[in-house]
Amino acid sequence: MWMIELGFTPAPERLAARPAHREVLSGLHSRGVVRMAGPFADDSGAVIIVDAQDRGAVDAILTADPYFSTTGVTVVHIREWHPFLR
Repeated sequence: MWMIELGFTPAPERLAARPAHREVLSGLHSRGVVRMAGPFADDSGAVIIVDAQDRGAVDAILTADPYFSTTGVTVVHIREWHPFLR
């Protein structure tokens, strides 16, 4: 699994792009690719947990969703994660 941490600014572009981004994540969730996703309580960023085979697969997800290159969205960290509880 992989953990993607995002950082946000209040840019209007980000807020305008968010509904389409959430649709993409919902589709990936229904296929079991995105396990969890959501913003921090203060809306300063978000975490997305992805079940992907390798970093290349994670990068493909990021490339396919224009939200990740939208003004006001920064990919802060991408880390491989080995949960022991699921």
